[in-house]
Amino acid sequence: MANKAPKILVFSTEKISDPAIDLAGLLKMHYPPTIYSIPLRCSSSVKSRWIMHAFEQGFDGVFIAADGTDCSYGESCVDKTAAIIAQTHEMMKAKGIEPARLKMAALCSVCAEPFVKHMKSFYEALSKVPA
Repeated sequence: MANKAPKILVFSTEKISDPAIDLAGLLKMHYPPTIYSIPLRCSSSVKSRWIMHAFEQGFDGVFIAADGTDCSYGESCVDKTAAIIAQTHEMMKAKGIEPARLKMAALCSVCAEPFVKHMKSFYEALSKVPA
């Protein structure tokens, strides 16, 4: 991937992590332009097949900007999201996709700086992973 800028799909959450992404833009914080975001109501609603579809469509990495313990839809959000990620990692291995191409981190609604750091770090890591 040395010659190509990695494309990253971010699944964010409408009430928690999406405002952090918006705030990063409002504060004119810079992160790679090949990052695309799809908002969800809750990070535990992401589906393994959506993540796999992103890889099939040419995304180099998928990042789940999870609610963590701040989820307003239920206390089990963290466990459910972690189970989805674990299941997807197994699917990725079966298809020969490096599990490091899928990351998850909890972001609060004002965590613009951590979001940018995660994106830059993930982008750099994906730049070093063979295609």
